[in-house]
Amino acid sequence: MKRRIMGLLLASLVSAGALAAEPALVPVSQEALLERQQKGDESTYVLDVRSPEEYASGHVPGAVNIPYDQIASRIAEVPKDKDVVLYCKSGRRAGIAAEVLAGQGYTRLQHLEGDIVAWVDKGRPVDTPTDPVACVAALTAGQPAEPACSGP
Repeated sequence: MKRRIMGLLLASLVSAGALAAEPALVPVSQEALLERQQKGDESTYVLDVRSPEEYASGHVPGAVNIPYDQIASRIAEVPKDKDVVLYCKSGRRAGIAAEVLAGQGYTRLQHLEGDIVAWVDKGRPVDTPTDPVACVAALTAGQPAEPACSGP
């Protein structure tokens, strides 16, 4: 009897784990992303899912800012025909955003290894707007980052 109960418990845990599985979020190294950017690879869409304030404080060059909690309402802005490289500060918000995207049929999802913290720590290039206040105001209003978030 114990074996049968244990078997049922194990089966339910396995099926619950399968239901709660995270989307396939392929890691992409910083070096690989940087190389793709330097080559002008148009098949990559870099998505910064941090807040507008965090984005304005510095972001991966070419990254588009859509906060993780706005992904569902702004899904049309994210292309399905490109490799979507997500990042945030620690990976938690990127994972949440990836779940939303995967639920809408996105399959080309990648996660920047180390997120923005490691990117900055390794001295990688970072874009910062000339006027961070105008940048945040534009992003908060749902306007395109350019020209408000342009750097020097």
